[in-house]
Amino acid sequence: MPNRDIIKKNLKNTITETNLKGCTKIHVGKVRDTYEKDGHRILVTTDRQSAFDRILAAIPFKGAVLNQFAAFWFDNTQDIVRNHLLTVPDPNVAIVNKVKIYPVEVVVRGYITGTTDTSAWINYAAGERNFCGIQLPEGLKKNQKFETPIITPTTKPEAGHDEKISREEIIAQGLASEEEWSQIEKYALAIFQRGQEIAAEKGFILVDTKYEFGKDVDGNITLADEVHTPDSSRYWIAATYQERFDRGEEPENFDKEFLRLWFKEHCDPYNDPELPPAPDDLVEELAYRYIDIYEKLTGNEFVYNEEQNIQERIQTNLDKYFKERAELFDKNK
Repeated sequence: MPNRDIIKKNLKNTITETNLKGCTKIHVGKVRDTYEKDGHRILVTTDRQSAFDRILAAIPFKGAVLNQFAAFWFDNTQDIVRNHLLTVPDPNVAIVNKVKIYPVEVVVRGYITGTTDTSAWINYAAGERNFCGIQLPEGLKKNQKFETPIITPTTKPEAGHDEKISREEIIAQGLASEEEWSQIEKYALAIFQRGQEIAAEKGFILVDTKYEFGKDVDGNITLADEVHTPDSSRYWIAATYQERFDRGEEPENFDKEFLRLWFKEHCDPYNDPELPPAPDDLVEELAYRYIDIYEKLTGNEFVYNEEQNIQERIQTNLDKYFKERAELFDKNK
């Protein structure tokens, strides 16, 4: 069970910006900063919590949770498809192989749900039955399980919002060849099935998720980015799902929405030049939830590394990794 006292003590001990010495920063994403050094790619997962296309808050331990969550799932799916992860030298850091990412997010859905413009339920409720090239049957109810999981891809534009796309459009536009996309679909469904099986053992339903695939330097299709984390996936509590569904109620879930709703109620998050600070009690609760689902799903006890300066710890651990690697290289010459 997460330790609220430690979370409270570390509310301000977070990392939202990184500046690694001896490394070249090549990209800053919503949560991850990407660096390169000695031909290696370095992903640093920060504590940034984003919505409305901006940063809302820094959530203590979130970056470490997401990074180690992804490592758990990469390890538990590596027999299905190769992935980009090489090693985790620090709780917030992953050293990965370089991968050229396909410009399509592979969204796999086991249930019809969601609230966004690209969600299956919103489109279905509006009367759409052909969703991303898949013909959906009449009479589905919100949060109902599909007979078999479906793949509903979206584009990954440089700017703007994701857009729905079908497999036929992906192939026609040259985003992936038919052979490549067929293989990606097989990998995605197999990874999703593995995720659902492991989640079910721990009392969760893996509802839907998104994957990123790319090609490594040898042309092999490779799983990249993150896998089955609470930021990329939707989880429900299995024990109460059916009863709540039968009553027409929303499933119990891992919920981050309360922080987003607070900002909507207290400001105009899209247009206000400055946002009010997120309340400490909400930040604490969200940190608790991230750690809680990590421990329950992986079976691992979260190590807090409390009251350490995260930037300094990351730098120390990276320096150690590259020093040991250089020494090993010299030894094997």
